[in-house]
Amino acid sequence: MPLTGGEIRLEHSHDGRVAHLVLDHGRYNVITMETRRVMAERFHEIDRDPKVQVVVIRAEGEHFTSGGDIAGFMEVEPVDLTDLGQDVTAAARSPKPVIVAIDGYCFGVGLELALSADIRIATDRSRFALPEMKLGMIPGSGGTQRLARLIGLSRAKYHILTGERITGQQAHDWGLTSHNCADAEELERTVEEVVTMLLGYSPMAMRTAKEVLDRGVDGPLYTGIELERKAYSMLRASHDFAEGVAAFGEKRAPKFEGR
Repeated sequence: MPLTGGEIRLEHSHDGRVAHLVLDHGRYNVITMETRRVMAERFHEIDRDPKVQVVVIRAEGEHFTSGGDIAGFMEVEPVDLTDLGQDVTAAARSPKPVIVAIDGYCFGVGLELALSADIRIATDRSRFALPEMKLGMIPGSGGTQRLARLIGLSRAKYHILTGERITGQQAHDWGLTSHNCADAEELERTVEEVVTMLLGYSPMAMRTAKEVLDRGVDGPLYTGIELERKAYSMLRASHDFAEGVAAFGEKRAPKFEGR
Protein backbone atom coordinates (compact mmCIF):
# COMPACT_ATOMS: atom_id res chain seq x y z
CA MET A 1 0.00 0.00 0.00
CA PRO A 2 1.36 3.44 -0.92
CA LEU A 3 1.80 5.88 1.95
CA THR A 4 0.63 9.45 1.37
CA GLY A 5 1.24 12.83 2.98
CA GLY A 6 2.44 16.27 2.02
CA GLU A 7 1.75 15.75 -1.68
CA ILE A 8 4.23 12.85 -1.76
CA ARG A 9 3.41 9.17 -2.18
CA LEU A 10 5.75 6.47 -0.94
CA GLU A 11 5.48 3.27 -2.97
CA HIS A 12 7.59 0.14 -3.27
CA SER A 13 8.46 -2.25 -6.09
CA HIS A 14 10.79 -5.19 -6.74
CA ASP A 15 9.64 -6.99 -3.59
CA GLY A 16 10.24 -3.89 -1.47
CA ARG A 17 13.83 -3.36 -2.60
CA VAL A 18 13.00 -0.13 -4.47
CA ALA A 19 11.31 2.84 -2.79
CA HIS A 20 9.50 5.34 -5.02
CA LEU A 21 8.83 8.90 -3.84
CA VAL A 22 6.17 10.34 -6.14
CA LEU A 23 5.43 14.08 -6.26
CA ASP A 24 1.69 14.51 -6.80
CA HIS A 25 0.43 18.05 -6.27
CA GLY A 26 -1.50 19.44 -9.21
CA ARG A 27 -0.38 20.00 -12.78
CA TYR A 28 2.96 21.54 -11.84
CA ASN A 29 3.67 19.57 -8.64
CA VAL A 30 4.41 22.70 -6.62
CA ILE A 31 6.63 21.96 -3.62
CA THR A 32 5.19 23.40 -0.42
CA MET A 33 6.72 23.64 3.03
CA GLU A 34 4.70 20.53 3.88
CA THR A 35 6.24 18.71 0.90
CA ARG A 36 9.70 19.57 2.24
CA ARG A 37 8.87 18.26 5.69
CA VAL A 38 7.40 15.01 4.42
CA MET A 39 10.32 14.48 2.03
CA ALA A 40 12.67 14.41 5.02
CA GLU A 41 10.34 12.09 6.93
CA ARG A 42 10.06 9.69 4.02
CA PHE A 43 13.83 9.51 3.62
CA HIS A 44 14.14 8.84 7.34
CA GLU A 45 11.85 5.84 6.87
CA ILE A 46 13.67 4.67 3.74
CA ASP A 47 17.15 5.02 5.22
CA ARG A 48 16.15 2.88 8.21
CA ASP A 49 14.55 0.17 6.07
CA PRO A 50 17.20 -2.54 5.48
CA LYS A 51 15.20 -4.04 2.62
CA VAL A 52 15.32 -0.90 0.45
CA GLN A 53 18.39 -0.83 -1.80
CA VAL A 54 17.51 1.89 -4.34
CA VAL A 55 15.37 5.05 -4.22
CA VAL A 56 13.58 6.63 -7.20
CA ILE A 57 12.08 10.13 -7.09
CA ARG A 58 9.53 10.82 -9.82
CA ALA A 59 6.38 12.87 -10.40
CA GLU A 60 2.85 12.44 -11.67
CA GLY A 61 1.84 14.34 -14.80
CA GLU A 62 3.74 16.15 -17.51
CA HIS A 63 6.09 18.16 -15.27
CA PHE A 64 8.50 17.07 -12.54
CA THR A 65 7.90 20.32 -10.66
CA SER A 66 7.73 24.04 -11.37
CA GLY A 67 9.38 24.74 -8.02
CA GLY A 68 8.32 26.00 -4.64
CA ASP A 69 5.17 27.61 -3.29
CA ILE A 70 6.38 31.20 -3.67
CA ALA A 71 3.67 32.84 -1.58
CA GLY A 72 4.33 30.35 1.21
CA PHE A 73 7.80 31.75 1.82
CA MET A 74 6.31 35.01 3.10
CA GLU A 75 4.58 33.05 5.85
CA VAL A 76 7.87 31.73 7.24
CA GLU A 77 10.05 33.76 9.58
CA PRO A 78 13.53 34.53 8.14
CA VAL A 79 15.29 32.76 11.02
CA ASP A 80 13.35 29.60 10.20
CA LEU A 81 14.72 29.61 6.65
CA THR A 82 18.31 29.06 7.75
CA ASP A 83 17.72 25.29 7.78
CA LEU A 84 15.72 25.36 4.55
CA GLY A 85 18.01 23.05 2.63
CA GLN A 86 18.05 20.28 5.22
CA ASP A 87 14.71 18.73 4.31
CA VAL A 88 14.24 18.63 0.56
CA THR A 89 17.88 17.63 0.05
CA ALA A 90 17.67 14.54 2.26
CA ALA A 91 18.61 12.46 -0.80
CA ALA A 92 22.19 13.72 -0.51
CA ARG A 93 22.47 12.33 3.03
CA SER A 94 20.84 8.99 2.26
CA PRO A 95 23.32 6.10 2.21
CA LYS A 96 21.36 4.53 -0.65
CA PRO A 97 21.64 5.42 -4.36
CA VAL A 98 18.92 7.90 -5.36
CA ILE A 99 17.69 8.24 -8.95
CA VAL A 100 15.55 11.15 -10.14
CA ALA A 101 13.31 10.73 -13.19
CA ILE A 102 12.68 14.14 -14.77
CA ASP A 103 10.23 15.18 -17.46
CA GLY A 104 9.07 18.70 -18.26
CA TYR A 105 9.79 21.52 -15.81
CA CYS A 106 12.46 21.09 -13.15
CA PHE A 107 12.69 24.56 -11.62
CA GLY A 108 13.80 26.17 -8.38
CA VAL A 109 13.67 23.90 -5.38
CA GLY A 110 12.73 21.06 -7.76
CA LEU A 111 16.13 21.39 -9.42
CA GLU A 112 17.77 21.60 -6.00
CA LEU A 113 16.00 18.36 -5.07
CA ALA A 114 17.29 16.75 -8.26
CA LEU A 115 20.81 18.08 -7.70
CA SER A 116 20.92 16.43 -4.28
CA ALA A 117 20.32 12.99 -5.81
CA ASP A 118 22.95 10.70 -7.28
CA ILE A 119 21.67 9.98 -10.79
CA ARG A 120 19.47 12.29 -12.87
CA ILE A 121 17.69 10.80 -15.87
CA ALA A 122 15.67 13.23 -17.97
CA THR A 123 13.86 13.70 -21.27
CA ASP A 124 14.81 15.95 -24.14
CA ARG A 125 11.82 18.18 -23.41
CA SER A 126 12.92 18.70 -19.81
CA ARG A 127 13.84 22.24 -18.82
CA PHE A 128 15.99 23.14 -15.84
CA ALA A 129 16.25 26.51 -14.11
CA LEU A 130 17.02 28.31 -10.87
CA PRO A 131 14.86 31.42 -11.43
CA GLU A 132 15.08 32.86 -7.90
CA MET A 133 16.90 35.96 -9.16
CA LYS A 134 13.68 37.05 -10.84
CA LEU A 135 12.13 37.30 -7.38
CA GLY A 136 15.02 39.20 -5.85
CA MET A 137 16.28 36.03 -4.17
CA ILE A 138 18.93 33.34 -4.59
CA PRO A 139 18.61 29.53 -4.43
CA GLY A 140 18.50 28.43 -0.79
CA SER A 141 18.67 24.65 -0.79
CA GLY A 142 22.10 23.96 -2.23
CA GLY A 143 21.45 25.18 -5.77
CA THR A 144 24.38 27.58 -6.06
CA GLN A 145 26.93 25.09 -4.76
CA ARG A 146 25.76 21.88 -6.39
CA LEU A 147 25.07 23.38 -9.81
CA ALA A 148 28.53 24.98 -9.92
CA ARG A 149 30.16 21.67 -9.05
CA LEU A 150 28.27 19.84 -11.78
CA ILE A 151 28.34 22.21 -14.76
CA GLY A 152 31.21 24.53 -13.84
CA LEU A 153 31.36 27.94 -12.18
CA SER A 154 31.02 30.02 -15.35
CA ARG A 155 27.88 28.28 -16.61
CA ALA A 156 26.37 28.18 -13.11
CA LYS A 157 26.91 31.91 -12.63
CA TYR A 158 25.24 32.67 -15.93
CA HIS A 159 22.18 30.53 -15.32
CA ILE A 160 21.74 31.59 -11.69
CA LEU A 161 22.28 35.31 -12.35
CA THR A 162 19.96 35.34 -15.38
CA GLY A 163 17.49 32.63 -14.42
CA GLU A 164 17.73 31.31 -17.98
CA ARG A 165 16.58 27.77 -18.63
CA ILE A 166 18.86 24.84 -19.45
CA THR A 167 17.54 22.51 -22.15
CA GLY A 168 17.46 18.75 -21.86
CA GLN A 169 20.27 18.41 -24.39
CA GLN A 170 22.43 21.01 -22.65
CA ALA A 171 21.87 19.31 -19.31
CA HIS A 172 23.13 16.06 -20.75
CA ASP A 173 26.07 17.62 -22.60
CA TRP A 174 27.20 19.45 -19.46
CA GLY A 175 26.96 16.44 -17.15
CA LEU A 176 23.87 17.58 -15.25
CA THR A 177 22.03 14.43 -16.33
CA SER A 178 23.29 10.95 -17.15
CA HIS A 179 20.71 10.24 -19.86
CA ASN A 180 18.71 12.38 -22.30
CA CYS A 181 15.66 10.28 -23.23
CA ALA A 182 13.50 10.98 -26.26
CA ASP A 183 10.19 10.87 -24.37
CA ALA A 184 8.42 9.78 -21.19
CA GLU A 185 8.22 6.16 -22.34
CA GLU A 186 11.97 5.95 -22.88
CA LEU A 187 12.47 7.68 -19.52
CA GLU A 188 10.50 4.91 -17.78
CA ARG A 189 12.45 2.18 -19.57
CA THR A 190 15.80 3.78 -18.80
CA VAL A 191 15.02 4.28 -15.12
CA GLU A 192 13.96 0.64 -14.86
CA GLU A 193 17.16 -0.50 -16.60
CA VAL A 194 19.32 1.49 -14.17
CA VAL A 195 17.31 0.29 -11.16
CA THR A 196 17.68 -3.34 -12.26
CA MET A 197 21.42 -2.85 -12.73
CA LEU A 198 21.86 -1.35 -9.25
CA LEU A 199 19.80 -4.11 -7.62
CA GLY A 200 22.36 -6.59 -8.89
CA TYR A 201 25.22 -4.96 -7.01
CA SER A 202 26.33 -5.04 -3.39
CA PRO A 203 24.41 -2.50 -1.27
CA MET A 204 27.50 -2.17 0.91
CA ALA A 205 29.76 -1.38 -2.03
CA MET A 206 27.28 1.16 -3.45
CA ARG A 207 26.92 2.87 -0.08
CA THR A 208 30.69 3.07 0.25
CA ALA A 209 31.20 4.37 -3.29
CA LYS A 210 28.60 7.11 -2.75
CA GLU A 211 30.28 8.24 0.47
CA VAL A 212 33.78 8.22 -1.03
CA LEU A 213 32.62 10.22 -4.06
CA ASP A 214 30.64 12.78 -2.06
CA ARG A 215 33.25 13.32 0.64
CA GLY A 216 36.31 13.10 -1.57
CA VAL A 217 35.29 15.41 -4.41
CA ASP A 218 35.36 18.59 -2.30
CA GLY A 219 38.73 17.95 -0.66
CA PRO A 220 42.31 17.85 -1.96
CA LEU A 221 43.04 15.02 -4.38
CA TYR A 222 45.36 13.22 -1.99
CA THR A 223 42.68 13.27 0.72
CA GLY A 224 40.15 11.70 -1.64
CA ILE A 225 42.62 9.05 -2.72
CA GLU A 226 43.44 8.22 0.89
CA LEU A 227 39.72 7.91 1.67
CA GLU A 228 39.28 5.66 -1.35
CA ARG A 229 42.21 3.46 -0.33
CA LYS A 230 40.89 2.96 3.19
CA ALA A 231 37.37 2.20 1.92
CA TYR A 232 38.82 -0.30 -0.56
CA SER A 233 40.68 -2.02 2.24
CA MET A 234 37.55 -2.14 4.38
CA LEU A 235 35.50 -3.74 1.58
CA ARG A 236 38.21 -6.36 1.13
CA ALA A 237 36.99 -7.94 4.37
CA SER A 238 33.31 -7.96 3.36
CA HIS A 239 31.20 -11.00 2.60
CA ASP A 240 30.00 -9.38 -0.61
CA PHE A 241 33.51 -8.99 -2.02
CA ALA A 242 34.32 -12.62 -1.28
CA GLU A 243 31.05 -13.62 -2.94
CA GLY A 244 31.78 -11.44 -5.96
CA VAL A 245 35.21 -12.99 -6.43
CA ALA A 246 33.81 -16.50 -6.01
CA ALA A 247 30.98 -15.84 -8.48
CA PHE A 248 33.42 -14.44 -11.02
CA GLY A 249 35.59 -17.54 -10.79
CA GLU A 250 32.59 -19.86 -11.02
CA LYS A 251 31.07 -17.87 -13.90
CA ARG A 252 27.75 -17.28 -12.13
CA ALA A 253 25.74 -14.31 -10.91
CA PRO A 254 26.77 -13.18 -7.40
CA LYS A 255 24.33 -13.22 -4.50
CA PHE A 256 25.14 -10.11 -2.52
CA GLU A 257 23.82 -9.66 1.01
CA GLY A 258 25.00 -6.17 1.87
CA ARG A 259 27.58 -7.25 4.43
